[in-house]
Amino acid sequence: MTQQTAQIPNQTTAADTKSGGLDFIFRPKSIAVLGVTNTPGTVPHDIFVNLLDSRFNGVVYPVAPRKKHIAGVRAYDYVLDISDPVDLAILVFPGAICEIALKQCIEKGIKAAIIISAGFREVGAEGAAREERIKAMAAEGGLRLIGPNCLGVINTDPNVQLNASFARAMPACGRIAFLSQSGALCTAVLDYAAGKNIGFSKFVSLGNKADVGEVDLLRYLAEDPPTSVILIYLEEISRGRELMSSARKIAGNRENPKPILAIKSGRTAAGAAAAQSHTGALAASAEICDGVFEQSGIIRCKSIEEMFNTAQLLAYQPLPRGNRISIVTNAGGPGVMATDAAVSLGLELAGFSDQTTAKLKKALPAAANIKNPIDLIGDARADRYMAALEAVFADESVDQILVILTPQSMTNINSIAETICDTKNRFSDKNKTLVCSFMGSKDVAPGISILQQHGIPHYILPEWAAEAMWDAAWYHRWLNREKTEIKEFVVDLELARVVIDNAADGYLLESEALEVLSAYGFPVVEWELTQSADEAVEAAERIGYPVVLRVVSPKIVHKFELKGVVLNLQSEEEVRQAYATMWDNLLKRYQPEDISGIIVRQMIPSGKEMILGISRDPVFGHVLMCGLGGIYVEAIKDVTFRIVPIREAAAGKMVRELRTYSVLKGLRGEPPSDIAAIEDALRRLSQLANDFPRIAEMDINPLIVHSAGQGCDVADIRIRLEKC
Repeated sequence: MTQQTAQIPNQTTAADTKSGGLDFIFRPKSIAVLGVTNTPGTVPHDIFVNLLDSRFNGVVYPVAPRKKHIAGVRAYDYVLDISDPVDLAILVFPGAICEIALKQCIEKGIKAAIIISAGFREVGAEGAAREERIKAMAAEGGLRLIGPNCLGVINTDPNVQLNASFARAMPACGRIAFLSQSGALCTAVLDYAAGKNIGFSKFVSLGNKADVGEVDLLRYLAEDPPTSVILIYLEEISRGRELMSSARKIAGNRENPKPILAIKSGRTAAGAAAAQSHTGALAASAEICDGVFEQSGIIRCKSIEEMFNTAQLLAYQPLPRGNRISIVTNAGGPGVMATDAAVSLGLELAGFSDQTTAKLKKALPAAANIKNPIDLIGDARADRYMAALEAVFADESVDQILVILTPQSMTNINSIAETICDTKNRFSDKNKTLVCSFMGSKDVAPGISILQQHGIPHYILPEWAAEAMWDAAWYHRWLNREKTEIKEFVVDLELARVVIDNAADGYLLESEALEVLSAYGFPVVEWELTQSADEAVEAAERIGYPVVLRVVSPKIVHKFELKGVVLNLQSEEEVRQAYATMWDNLLKRYQPEDISGIIVRQMIPSGKEMILGISRDPVFGHVLMCGLGGIYVEAIKDVTFRIVPIREAAAGKMVRELRTYSVLKGLRGEPPSDIAAIEDALRRLSQLANDFPRIAEMDINPLIVHSAGQGCDVADIRIRLEKC
């Protein structure tokens, strides 16, 4: 494939530079499709025809060697044969030929490409090497690249009308942008959205993400006026820290917030030594992503249904002011179902003011229920819906409104739908979220259409509506959260550095780990490393009874299993006896030189057992964990995660998110635990991990937490070091 035709290089504008070159993908003035065929029903042919059928506002050139025309449009043998400038190239050649074609695109001066073709990283080592070559080629040539192995890109902007994909049809124009790493999911989502009358602003299949990934697209969509909400489906995350910072900036922009909703599938790679660490064993990608998304303001969705249900609310309704909802229904059963779903999620039924109650009592029949949920009873017509909606719209205790309708013989569905829309418009200054659930299918379809035309989200089931309302309330709460900074403690950094820098990879000795914790101000009780029974007794006398003996050995990680820990020693005689017995047991398995000594520590009073930990995730770096501790931690798995470093308020959120938080607050007359002490330890642990990248895993298990105001104590500590 060679050609000698002189070329006209493209000119890069300031706007193109600001967009990171992505305007060449989303707003090209000219497109070349490389590898087109004349066979309908094939990917190369359908992509070219889609560009024509979508009425793309630009020029399209088919590149098809030895073909005179494609779909009535003159064809070119090579992209270099095109004399005019080309902004975007779409490659549908077989993978092996894409390298040659991409080289010609760069020679032509094309600034962006979409490689639809498969045959790259997803097929094995040879394909992965090919992908690395095109990635390097694009970077060197200043060309932005979507794919390979993707469905393509869609921009519904009426001024562009770009369907550079092999989707079956151009979606409707809307405010939602959808990004997906799965091309197969893209086609299903487009069909699903069409059935629900959901429109898109942008639709992108990421494919293998050789160049452009979710981070680049998030930054682009942040500046995209037609986009109000961003949806992402991810199978892997490659730029974790960048994703967090970009999402936090976009979702947290209070002047122009753009909610981000995500579904994350798959798991991150587990560390080779994860089984030896509670933190490592518990740090699966799903749990880590919960923490990541919480920190970043990303709404994590469990399903496509939830994602689009919530997206419609966020795209077309005001952001709710809180989680207090009012339910208006003409059927008691669905009202109860909606109430159960809402309360179980964490929403709150609003308590009406006396004025609202009086209005409802005056306007509704005696048989109606004027408490929340408001039951208008089965024969309700538009006038009752209007009266109820006017009352709850005016009530300041109501943040969100759910309207339920079941089709009965006397129900004027269209009239009620129009009344809902009209009332919403009349009370637009109240800035309240309104959603509907017209239950049924055929009979309610015209009414649903009226609602959707007026931007009022509709849900088949009230439970789906409640879930969307909860997600929206969560986002509002996150957006308006108290913004805190990262607290920096005064620590003995040099002491900790001496210990860590001089240690080999692997577990620190307990004595070394305790020195590190002491340097960072953790609550470590008095201790001494001893080499004989006499030294142990002397240490116990200085520390004060009761004491604990703990073996120190580079070969022993789990001390309790080997009887390397003896608790609650009350006298000299007990210390000597325990010391001798421990040595006898240890020498049955180890040589004397394997034992570094025995620590004498002050006995810690009883309290609630917590676990704090650090693990190093290959995508996000250091991950901080907090949970219920002790020997059952992996069975119960009541843990929360955040990425290091954490801000000051995050420590409190980690504790409050635990299912067992009520235990810490105090049950059945028990005094509350010192939650502030747990939060302080979490912040110190975050700082320690951030200062020392070599910390691969770390468990403080248990951290014994005493009553409020009494602090906490480190009972056991393990730190594993590893080269970064």
